[in-house]
Amino acid sequence: MGKFDKMLLVSDYDNTMRYTETALRSGTEPPPVHPRNLEAIRYWIAEGGTFAMATGRALGAFRTPAEGIPMNAPVIVDNGAAIYDLKEERYVIKTCLPDACLEHLAAVVRQFPEISLELYHLNDLIQIVHPSAWNEQHAKLTGLGYEVIPEVTPHLVELPLVKALLVGNLELLERVHTYKEEQCWTPFYELVFSSDHLLEITAKGANKGQMAIKLKELCGCEKLFCAGDHANDLPMLLAADRGFVPANAIPAALHSGATVVCHCVDGALGDIVEILNRDF
Repeated sequence: MGKFDKMLLVSDYDNTMRYTETALRSGTEPPPVHPRNLEAIRYWIAEGGTFAMATGRALGAFRTPAEGIPMNAPVIVDNGAAIYDLKEERYVIKTCLPDACLEHLAAVVRQFPEISLELYHLNDLIQIVHPSAWNEQHAKLTGLGYEVIPEVTPHLVELPLVKALLVGNLELLERVHTYKEEQCWTPFYELVFSSDHLLEITAKGANKGQMAIKLKELCGCEKLFCAGDHANDLPMLLAADRGFVPANAIPAALHSGATVVCHCVDGALGDIVEILNRDF
């Protein structure tokens, strides 16, 4: 028995567990995970707690980072589209985009030819329409290559797709977001920003919050604590019994009612576990 028995702590990776924002923008190598975070997670697990990561990254882009992080639960990947057990090498839950996504995404590319579109498959294949410098930097950060395709058509894109990612400046992405609402596609998809130049598209109901709740049930836990820094983390911050955000989080996260801890570069998970250790 430990003081964190039946408690699940779920953390976002980029800019919560590890600060990668500067690296994404500059194309340089990000700093390593802060030692405070690793020490805190080990203590959490040693005291009976369950720890997992929830990332917007595809599975293939998270395998290498995951190797250095102590975890005793499956991971949430693809921005909440799936739960994957790294030890057993299998999907526990996966929620793919509807078949109509090909028609819808093709319409987006036609309407906004300046947009870059990344398509994610369950087998780690990434296909890109209209690649840009942002896609290059994103690929360098995640370590995944990609296949360039000229358009979204059934003979080029094989279903299922686990998620799509639109890449562009914020003004462009906001126009795309408005366009999708005007097309009455809202019942099909979750659309959420994961940065000021990345707009994630997953199936309706496939978000970090819903998957964190499902993971809590799968692990037999009674308490859920979540940490994240951006808009795609808000669903799990709101789903948690208690949410935490690093000081570098976007304003919407900072004002979500979650507890604000230190900046990611200073070991935010260290602060979180210290708080929970004190309160329990």
